[in-house]
Formats: sequence, structure tokens, C-alpha cells
Amino acid sequence: MPIPTNHSKPIRQSAKESAFNQLQEWIIDGTLHPGEKLNDNELAQALGVSRTPVRESLQLLEVQGFAKMYPGKATQVTEVRKKSIKDLLPPLAALQALSAELAIPHLTDEIIALLEDTNKRFAEAIHSRNYYFALKLDEEFHQIIVDTANNSYIHSIVASLQAHVRRLFFHNSIILTEKSIEEHITIIKLMKENDSTKVTAIMKNNWLRAIDEFSSLNSD
Repeated sequence: MPIPTNHSKPIRQSAKESAFNQLQEWIIDGTLHPGEKLNDNELAQALGVSRTPVRESLQLLEVQGFAKMYPGKATQVTEVRKKSIKDLLPPLAALQALSAELAIPHLTDEIIALLEDTNKRFAEAIHSRNYYFALKLDEEFHQIIVDTANNSYIHSIVASLQAHVRRLFFHNSIILTEKSIEEHITIIKLMKENDSTKVTAIMKNNWLRAIDEFSSLNSD
């Protein structure tokens, strides 16, 4: 099992948090391939931790759907089901739309400026076809809104779902287009105008459109 040794190690985290974050990242970006068997001894050595936090991390990754543990046999990275985008995005779209509505009363000039600047950088990444960076900026844009909504339950669920979005992106299920740039602009405008009804509709469409785009590319 080839495991990178030159990865950056997070600071100020417990061994379990550090192991979980790194393993999740490797599964998301394909460093650990779908179906690959995970050896906790090798992982512990590569991460510079004991086997206990690795095992705990693998258990949590199983709960989140990134790994599958077969007691007494093996632990494997789950396979990628590209069509799971149809199950993943509707609940995420609903939570993102609710976040936009809940964020409106907490908007400040600083938050609006941050959203505008993030979308500007997102547009630059799209135009330069740096789609990986665009994905990170798109996630950052929506995370600002989720953070502003200030609801810990939404925050936790969105973080879990967003990890699966990143994995689908790496496996070519998520497609970013210039339409998102204009939708982001409209979202900011409607939030500034306190129009919760319209902003929830636009936000949902911003996420659900990816399903239609995926279906159109895989219709054959």
C-alpha cells in the first residue's frame, strides 16, 4: 500500500484528529484508491502515531461512508458511486439554502466584502480552468454563509456532506461552470436585500444544477 511520507502534519490537533483529517484527505483525493485495503500498522507508521488513533479514525471514516471495516478480515476504502450525486446534493442544497436564510440577519459589511472577494477569486480560477482551486473557493464561499448562519447542527452536517462533494469532484462527478459565478453574485445581492424567499431558491438551484449537468454528460 503506497503511502505518502512528505505530507504536511497539522499542528495543535490530537493524534486522532490529525490521523482522521489526513486519512480522509487521502481517500478524497484518491491517494488511497477505492477498494484499497488499509493496514493500520502501515498507516500508523506513516502518520507518526500509534495504532489506536488510526483505528479510531477508521471507525469514524466508516460512519461517514469513506471506509468499510470487515471484522477479522480487512478494512477497505469504499468504492465511488458517481451517481450518488443524486442522493448527496438535494439534502446539501436544502441546508445551504437554509443557511443563506439564517445568515441574513447576521450580515455585516465585512462578511459581504468577504463573499464578493471570494467569488471574484472563484471567477478567476474558473476562467483560468484551475478547477481544483475553484472547488476550494466555491466551498469557501458557501462556508462563509454557513458560518454566518451560526447553527452548529447545520455546520456539522454540511461539513460531512461537503467531504463527499470533494471526493466526487476528484472522480469527475462534480462539474464547475461559469453559471455559478453569476449565481453567487445573485445570492449576495438577495441576501443584502433581505430577500430570504428568492435567495433560498437560487441557492438550491446553484447546488442542484450539478445533478442535471452530470446527467447530461452521462446520458449515453
